[in-house]
Amino acid sequence: GRGGGGAMESAAKGSYVLANLAEVVERVLGFLPTKALLRAACVCRLWRECARRTLRTRQRIAWVSALEPGPAENHALVRALARELEKVHVLPQTVLYIADAETFSGHEECHEQKKARKRNSKETALALEKLLPKRCQVLGLVTPGIVVTPMGSSSNQPQEIEEGEAGFALLFPKIDGVKIHTFHFSKDVKNRVFDESKFAEAGLKNNPDLRVVLLFGYNSWKTGATRFLHQIVNPLNEKSIILAGGQVESFTSLTSETNHAQPGDACGVVGLAFSGPQIQSATVLLDQDVADERTAEAAMQRLKAANIPEHNTIGFMFACVGRGYRHYKTKRNMEADAFRKFFPNVPLFGFFGHGEIGCDRIVTGNFVLRECNDIKDDLLHGYTTVMTLIHLGSTK
Repeated sequence: GRGGGGAMESAAKGSYVLANLAEVVERVLGFLPTKALLRAACVCRLWRECARRTLRTRQRIAWVSALEPGPAENHALVRALARELEKVHVLPQTVLYIADAETFSGHEECHEQKKARKRNSKETALALEKLLPKRCQVLGLVTPGIVVTPMGSSSNQPQEIEEGEAGFALLFPKIDGVKIHTFHFSKDVKNRVFDESKFAEAGLKNNPDLRVVLLFGYNSWKTGATRFLHQIVNPLNEKSIILAGGQVESFTSLTSETNHAQPGDACGVVGLAFSGPQIQSATVLLDQDVADERTAEAAMQRLKAANIPEHNTIGFMFACVGRGYRHYKTKRNMEADAFRKFFPNVPLFGFFGHGEIGCDRIVTGNFVLRECNDIKDDLLHGYTTVMTLIHLGSTK
């Protein structure tokens, strides 16, 4: 009977070694998606430490795309996020999600009076927020059209989806040397002058590390909305900051705030600010004259000349609803295709909206502009497309 005992003894020793050798545990836990990893962290102190170390190394941005319309009761993005969050390898700290206005809030059912409106944007937004970690800051926008790269690989072909159900969520983990935060300024009905001390509170002033500000105006059709947008954009129109964005239909989530109800008639600006010395960025504006493949590719060539590293970089495209395939006559996906041609491995995200914010800013390594004249750039446009690259530093 001794043989059996010996085998059991060595098996026990083996499992003891396995369970206690941090390197082995860490190696094994490294294969787990985040949710499973967090469950494993509850086993014991050693596993918890290993899980923490593993999570800290996961600093690549992840994303979830929704391109297939689903059953009426919830938006495709809700289902995609519920499914994919089981598989992602990052712990999201900041999430930017954008979904199409038409199906996110259920307008599409208006012509069929038989079907009651099944969706309401507040419910959809809450369903999305519920899926994400509690301490995560979420900014959610709803826009007329969506630009999205399908999941699986950074080099997948980005799609311009001007009609139909679509959306995406960008999941930013904690990244060493990068700070991302959301902000919100809404127009004060009583006060015509914007209180600029709010900029400092939002980290948009006296912040030498500020590199990129993505800005989104909502309720832009309101009287005074454009004037308010100018009040926000003009002080940020610094040569060392990349500004890009556009006018959206509405914002549906902003969880870092106490979700106080906005007066329905308010207009304002929400956004994301990216700070950190290792961030590099560049942006170009495709104006109305860019109306064929050749001119679109020439704009991408300008963006390429900025020499932004392509790994750990995301592309943003903010286009006017008047562009897309109507603008390029018959060709669909023209601008996203031109982008992919020059940036084969950078995922591209964005939207078709009601106005664009941005200009040409090709910033060099030390973050000084090449052509520095004193004329402030005009940042608010219509019938244009803004293409922006944000590089979040080299990951290990």
